[in-house]
Amino acid sequence: MHPAFSVIFFTVASGAGFGLFSLLFIADTFKLGGGFSADQLVAGGLMSVALIIFGLLSSTFHLANPKNAWRAFSRFRTSWLSREGVFAVAFMPLALIYLASIMFDAPLWLRESTGLLAAVLAWITVFSTGMIYACLKTIRQWNTPLVPANYLALGYSSGSLLLLLGAVIAGLDTTPYIAMSALIVSIAAVLKAIYYFWIRDPGLSPTINTATGLTRAKVKLLDTGHTHGTFLTQEFGYQLARSQASLLKILVFVIGFGLPGLMLVWVFTAQGGQALALVAAVAGLLGAAMERWLFFAEARHVVNLYHGAQRC
Repeated sequence: MHPAFSVIFFTVASGAGFGLFSLLFIADTFKLGGGFSADQLVAGGLMSVALIIFGLLSSTFHLANPKNAWRAFSRFRTSWLSREGVFAVAFMPLALIYLASIMFDAPLWLRESTGLLAAVLAWITVFSTGMIYACLKTIRQWNTPLVPANYLALGYSSGSLLLLLGAVIAGLDTTPYIAMSALIVSIAAVLKAIYYFWIRDPGLSPTINTATGLTRAKVKLLDTGHTHGTFLTQEFGYQLARSQASLLKILVFVIGFGLPGLMLVWVFTAQGGQALALVAAVAGLLGAAMERWLFFAEARHVVNLYHGAQRC
């Protein structure tokens, strides 16, 4: 699949925003590390909402007619894309009410109920984003429960690193935030490793033989029906060398998981360090962006079988 920058930015930014908001609510509820002040909670919440809004807006740039983006809300019963949009819109007023209740010291029941509902909707929205791709049977690399699991893990991993940065800046006890980030980053790394091993299995890949149903001898396509590239070959026929994919996977683990993990150890031993926390957050986001680019670049649509490919 062609890795469009707008979709990569959307999934990384919105995932980090939803993850940050959910974890910020948990930190507020349990007063982790001594608890953020009201101003700090509002600032962190607005940052998460900004990431979500910019991410959602960027996703419309991938559409042929961005002005028709509103139509995505009309198929809630059958489309995960529609569900994602509806849940994201439903999240916004609840999140703003939660932040307003903090700012104006509203009753605790209002603050807790709106925050909990917003956090649940954040989780559901990220899950829906992953299911947009996981439900596509025509792309074998995506048609697995590992996809929404990875979307959730990476989004919350990025969010936890941003939250740790906020805790360091606020001067809180960083121990619970380091533990939270270490756990979520580790889970994200394990799930990503499982996903990469799973998609390597050639036995799961459709071939031109299975596509045509002719399995007694090797089938070879002699005529693709065109002499130039088409929309299908441009969008669904992206070619990535195996050596490049292997190198990028190593970089995903080194930058996206290893470097943040090392920074977490240093922040813990130094009991602070804004620069270290900032490096961890930036590395986590950069690693997530690299992972997402590779997620699209490695995906092979079965339509390629009818344009000369022997296996997808």
